[in-house]
Amino acid sequence: MWSKLISQKKITLLEPLATIKKELKGRSKQPSIKTELSSEERTLIEQIKFKTNKWNQNNITRTKAYLDFYQCHPEVHWAFLGHMVSRNGGWNMTDLKGGLLPRLLTKKECQSFFTFLERGNWLIFQDAFPQFLLYEESIKREKNLFYLLPHFHVSLFMEIIWNRFLEDCDPYTLTIALIINEQSYLELRVIDNPVFKKSIFNTLEFKLQDLLSMNQILFPYLENGKVKLIGETLHHFESLHRRILLGKRLYSILFANSKRLNKIEQWAYLTPHSGSRKDYWPHIFHDIDEGVPGRLLKRRLKSCRILPDSIRFYSPKLEFVWKDCVHEEAEIKEWYEDWQVVYYLINSEETINGEIEDEYCQTLERIELTTIAKKAIFLRN
Repeated sequence: MWSKLISQKKITLLEPLATIKKELKGRSKQPSIKTELSSEERTLIEQIKFKTNKWNQNNITRTKAYLDFYQCHPEVHWAFLGHMVSRNGGWNMTDLKGGLLPRLLTKKECQSFFTFLERGNWLIFQDAFPQFLLYEESIKREKNLFYLLPHFHVSLFMEIIWNRFLEDCDPYTLTIALIINEQSYLELRVIDNPVFKKSIFNTLEFKLQDLLSMNQILFPYLENGKVKLIGETLHHFESLHRRILLGKRLYSILFANSKRLNKIEQWAYLTPHSGSRKDYWPHIFHDIDEGVPGRLLKRRLKSCRILPDSIRFYSPKLEFVWKDCVHEEAEIKEWYEDWQVVYYLINSEETINGEIEDEYCQTLERIELTTIAKKAIFLRN
């Protein structure tokens, strides 16, 4: 699979990537699991599983857990990237109960989209968070504990990466490796899932969502008393290669500019995640539905401003519109197949400006106009 996704140009890998390549090639694809555990090791494994399950309750708890960990361990950059992307996941979930998308999708379709988003959010957390907790314990005990990763069914790839991180503390390599790992993990369990393929990827609505550019990932920050947005738009979610490259771009947007990163961090610390888009733009969104049933739909938004005498868009808090889900256990599968995945770890040092605010405003206007047009067609028929 990887040989088809990665350029076949001959690239000389510099240290430490050459070492990672050597270790990947020298290890069996089936990680060896230490079966004779001490009571201390068994207790630690159970504690990590308990903490992970506790914080994996819903999108709100997961998003908070990522940020709490990042505050304690800012060297693990992916924790903040995961936090910000998870916020977007929550906003996407509440959109399905908000003032616009339910006018475009049926209740069944909204439920399918939520299940898809929630499953992915849950899967990534239950794979990533045990890694973070093992890292935390390794630091506390001054002992490499990553030999325990197989007990959480974490990929061999990440065991090698974490071992290197304890030696060189390279946040870039660790972050990109985690992006590769989590997207590959999703590929086997969500993207290739026949249920999701039928209910999500093969539907007209998913294609419509892609055409309407409704897959924007937004990073808010405060500047001169106003919340600004940067981010990226994902097209063709089904492509693992595109998702990995998007993750690399998002990381660059977040961490390439230290002053802007600080502003995004401050916004995140001061703004608890609720799932409502009111969190970042209360002048456009409200977590209370201000609309009147049966009221004639008319245009409310122009140039990212609510028109005079118009109500804001309904964007509810997640806890009020979606119940917690009981998930089936994750399938135990090893995604790592080919050492060539290491080429994704090369730092292209590409500069991404992340300008997205105008595009996002245009997206909101397109969605609003689409809902009005659909309502008009319905009334004529």
